[in-house]
Amino acid sequence: MRKILNDELGRPSIEEFRKKEKSNVIIVLDNIRSAHNVGSVFRTADAFVVKSIHCCGITTVPPNRDLLKASLGSQESIEWKYFPATIESISDLKKSGFRIIGIEQLDKSIFLNKFQFNKTEKIALVFGNEVHGLSDEILNQLDSAIEIPQFGTKHSFNISISAGIVLWEYFIKTQS
Repeated sequence: MRKILNDELGRPSIEEFRKKEKSNVIIVLDNIRSAHNVGSVFRTADAFVVKSIHCCGITTVPPNRDLLKASLGSQESIEWKYFPATIESISDLKKSGFRIIGIEQLDKSIFLNKFQFNKTEKIALVFGNEVHGLSDEILNQLDSAIEIPQFGTKHSFNISISAGIVLWEYFIKTQS
């Protein structure tokens, strides 16, 4: 075995990436504190060819230095938009026909492994603050909620890890 060299990976240029067909997924970041987390989500969104990211409230936006460090340039390939309040993003998405799916441990959440994704359905995956999760205002706007099964003592993933897990599951379930 050998490591694959960067020039063997077949990476598209930013222009080629922008022309690629995107998934029907928009990521909504509800008041994410850490610029590193936001940058990591940008990078993961690029890997899974997500349509765009909505940065809301206190969520850091480019060109923040720490975000850029973690994103490795993916802030150039992924479309993004800033909203002063998450509810504004959710309202716009609902008007555009998106199903709003919160990633949160709720009394009515569905375990990710049991959740059914539809490749043709437009969805917004909403990830909440590292300490407080999704804001109460947003909970009332959700069409569904996904919970990532956890078996340890913490029952808490870093938001960038959660985004990677959920997007991978979406990718696996919609690639047929």
